[in-house]
Amino acid sequence: MTDRAPPRSTARPADLLLRSTRVVTPEGTRPASVAVRDGRIARVLPYDAPVPAGARYEDLGDDVLLPGLVDTHVHINDPGRAHWEGFWTATRAAAAGGVTALVDMPLNSLPPTTGTAALRVKREAARTRIHVDVGFWGGALPGNRDELRALHDAGVFGFKCFLSPSGVDEFPALDEEQLARSLAVVAGFGGLLIVHAEDPRELADAPARGGAAYADFLASRPRAAENGAVALLIAEAWRLHARVHVLHLSSSDALGPLAAARRAGVRITAETCPHYLTLTAEEVPDGATEFKCCPPIREAANQDALWRALADGTVDCVVSDHSPSPAELKTADFATAWGGISSLQLGLPAIWTAARARGHTLDDLARWMAGAPARLAGLGRKGVIAAGRDADFAVLDPDATLTVDASALQHRHPVTAYAGRTLHGVVRSTWLRGQRIYADGEFTEPRGRLLSRS
Repeated sequence: MTDRAPPRSTARPADLLLRSTRVVTPEGTRPASVAVRDGRIARVLPYDAPVPAGARYEDLGDDVLLPGLVDTHVHINDPGRAHWEGFWTATRAAAAGGVTALVDMPLNSLPPTTGTAALRVKREAARTRIHVDVGFWGGALPGNRDELRALHDAGVFGFKCFLSPSGVDEFPALDEEQLARSLAVVAGFGGLLIVHAEDPRELADAPARGGAAYADFLASRPRAAENGAVALLIAEAWRLHARVHVLHLSSSDALGPLAAARRAGVRITAETCPHYLTLTAEEVPDGATEFKCCPPIREAANQDALWRALADGTVDCVVSDHSPSPAELKTADFATAWGGISSLQLGLPAIWTAARARGHTLDDLARWMAGAPARLAGLGRKGVIAAGRDADFAVLDPDATLTVDASALQHRHPVTAYAGRTLHGVVRSTWLRGQRIYADGEFTEPRGRLLSRS
């Protein structure tokens, strides 16, 4: 960063000018200056553009100016299970990880977000305690079809359902008939259904042995469970001309059918997660249930196929599925331990470390972790550095390294599958609507806003 200010101009005023030799825009990464006015990007200017009169000026040097990341798969659990994770801690973790907008999942909080009254409770719990912008998914349950339109009108971004048990009694799964009926309702008003796609029949038929062996746990969640559920979703999306999104895809066997369906015009998208792209079954120690998630982390060859699908667009985006719990729920038995990977703060460096090793670029990173998730949720002011968008940024030193110390992370419980790993990419600062909310380990008071589907 330089202290020497460039000449000032009398051009149209701006509040802020950020300058970097590497600004990641939809047209590619290039030297540029970004002018911000009233919390939005006013213009993306040439690198050596004069500073508008009255604007604050910051030269970021060679640090990368990325669009603020958008994470559409976060379990905050507040209210009701805030001792697992709460809005204050989760959104601090987001800010420290370069995430400026997230969408909270409807389950694990009490009440779950399955009706408008519950949505009001959720919003009140969040309103004054969020460091980044936060929106909400609604939930689709066997008995709440009559609530879906009202939730849609109240501003949720879509509806999550499970096809297999969710892990909490208050959020039961849909069977095939219930899925079809709920999807027909959602399609009727142009909504989006996002689905935990594992076939309960395949899970029931799989070998189920408790204990510490990761190989036994992996066998209990076979690829066939995902493959069958994805096939069902493709068929229903085609039949109803509905929008469907596959959550946390881990089975590479489902990629061919997904790609074929999309070529045929089926309105289906898919996401994957940092843990599927950076961790492998071969390296999970027995008893290390910080690695447990459902669907599970699979083999290295499976991971390679996921990366290829991300590169060719079969998989749209990378989001965290941040799902923490108290450490005591991570017992050494894979059958009974709570499943979830805590990675909200670490997704950017984890993915960048693996992506750069595979020849991917910062442009790819921004597309997968900012632009595509924003499009999925319909967050039209988020996800890219372009005029008219919110001035949300992550400033990244892509060459610096960090060694993950779980106790230094911001989420509520110091449990993470990334503990001890050395990662490339350090978030130097995070900006929300033109205000710096995080820099070098320090946070401002909460400045996040509640987001609604527009």
